[in-house]
Amino acid sequence: MSLSPFLLAWRTTPLHDREVVDALVDPAHAEPSAALAEALRQWPGTYYWSSEPDGRHLVLTRPTVKPREPWLLHGLLFAVTLFLMTMSGALITGGLPPDFGVLYNPTAWNGAFFQRWATGFSFSIPLLAILFCHEMGHYLTARYYQVNVSPPHFLPGPTPPFGVGTLGAFIRLRTILNDRRQLLDIGAAGPIAGFVVALPVLWIGMAHSQVTADPSAPSLQVFVGFGMWPIGDSAVTLLVRRITHMTGSVTLSPMAFAGWMGMLVTMLNLLPIAQLDGGHILYAAFPRAQRQVARFFFVVVILLGFLSKSWFVWAFVVLLLSRGQFGHPPVLDAYRPLPKSRIWVLVLSLLLFGLTFAPAPSP
Repeated sequence: MSLSPFLLAWRTTPLHDREVVDALVDPAHAEPSAALAEALRQWPGTYYWSSEPDGRHLVLTRPTVKPREPWLLHGLLFAVTLFLMTMSGALITGGLPPDFGVLYNPTAWNGAFFQRWATGFSFSIPLLAILFCHEMGHYLTARYYQVNVSPPHFLPGPTPPFGVGTLGAFIRLRTILNDRRQLLDIGAAGPIAGFVVALPVLWIGMAHSQVTADPSAPSLQVFVGFGMWPIGDSAVTLLVRRITHMTGSVTLSPMAFAGWMGMLVTMLNLLPIAQLDGGHILYAAFPRAQRQVARFFFVVVILLGFLSKSWFVWAFVVLLLSRGQFGHPPVLDAYRPLPKSRIWVLVLSLLLFGLTFAPAPSP
């Protein structure tokens, strides 16, 4: 059934992966009418409503291309990341010695190495679950809007003392987004989904952590094979510590450290800079002020570097990812207003940033 009888005007924008139709609906059918509702059920794509000054609009999307994915590459990256993260976890549990001496002992390959390596699952599986759910929040929301997006890419990284076996994960948007509503929903879905998983991981892991008797020890620390690594509190870790009665100095269990890392990932992604998730959310809410606010927060990050040198690293990473540009790429229709139904997404994103913010994540 054609939609044209229910429309006053429409504009079709062909993109390389889909067609986007911005349609002004006849006021007689804007509720919508039963006839329009039936026609929309037959639309071969997705749609949503937008209330604008000139009336009610339908934003319709119809996919035109089904991309082919290099699933072998995705699977290989995931397997290598899992291996290195589990090795990092084995260092944290003490299952592997910090010099990896078992690797150079030919007699150890009868299964001793993999038995010791497997002790790291208590760290790697929870953290991978957090990263996976974070990226799938982005991916599934993008697919809901029928946006051409890659599956999650997991990035292997160095093991302790230089890292935890991964540099994180990301998805790649291969096309421009329709409007700020799509940008907000896709940008915020990742941190929200990751936080939902990270909170119980942190809670359960904290309950199995140990209170340290040494009064000179830092408030939070984790054993990384080469010694104790002091780490910083955020509002959510302080709250979980109080609920689980872990006051004073606490040595985190591997699972608690995975939850702490998940909170750190959430906080870093919500920084309102460049093309981080927080940058997407900022542009969706305040497109005209986005560049100035991003520059201000970058200066704040630099200043925080004098409190914790790790911030200098994150500042460099942000510059690298954004290629030195603080402006956000445009959306197809930046003038379409953000619906009031998305205010809760903005408030929740701001709340999550406040809860997970750690002024000094590490020395």
